[in-house]
Amino acid sequence: MSDAARAVCTTCPHHCRLAEGEKGFCRAREAKGGSVVCTNYGRITSLALDPIEKKPIAFFKPGSKVLSIGSYGCNMRCPFCQNDAISQCGEGEAAFQTATPAELADAALRLKVERGNIGLAYTYNEPLVGWEFVRDCAREVRARGMANILVSNGCAEANVVEEIAPLIDAANIDMKGPSQEFYDWAGGDFAAACETIRILHSAGCHVEVTTLVVPGRNDTDADIDAIAAFIASVSPDIPLHVTRFFPRWHMADAQPTPVATVRRLADVARHKLHYVFTGNC
Repeated sequence: MSDAARAVCTTCPHHCRLAEGEKGFCRAREAKGGSVVCTNYGRITSLALDPIEKKPIAFFKPGSKVLSIGSYGCNMRCPFCQNDAISQCGEGEAAFQTATPAELADAALRLKVERGNIGLAYTYNEPLVGWEFVRDCAREVRARGMANILVSNGCAEANVVEEIAPLIDAANIDMKGPSQEFYDWAGGDFAAACETIRILHSAGCHVEVTTLVVPGRNDTDADIDAIAAFIASVSPDIPLHVTRFFPRWHMADAQPTPVATVRRLADVARHKLHYVFTGNC
């Protein structure tokens, strides 16, 4: 099939060119009828009422809980993926239940009364590969006077982020490494992640950032200094969570990041940022 006959996905920088019925790199989008549609829409693999700090988000309604949902699929291939059982799966590879945006928003509202829930969090896998579902849920949640929380790798096209940004109250965006070289290894796009942080912050969303420190990959002072410098260029008040790697997926034989390394790198980031936290230590 010629490229002209293929549908182009414009959700993320991969720009997958797909023949009819073919799925994209993320495994959650498919060419149908000449366009690319979200096939994990309303398919929920994970559902839990989590502390907001687990996202991790430190400075948005601390001490509260948020109903957290995930589906399947991701547009990155981080060898160290912590949620590979769902994020690295496609249709038929992970069990799911279905729910409409209104049903999830109603569930969130019931939990507000019963257990102090503040809204809905889109997390666990990469939510923006199914951004249409995030948008539709967020509208329903906002209509009920509750909050929307996004946890994402940020590797989406600007028009996608700009459409959902007005609906997102708080976000934690992964900044996985300091350069495109790192993102090439992890299957993502450095510039897109940076732009997502800028757009969300400019839209008035409360933004925090997480960097998972992977031994031998992004664990030098220069690596974290570069990440902190970018974040500070947006705002030095954006919190950074410097977190410890544990062996998972294709890096199951690796050693965990030394706690001392995480703490040292957090100190490096504090030269440029006002709020730096350590995680998994």
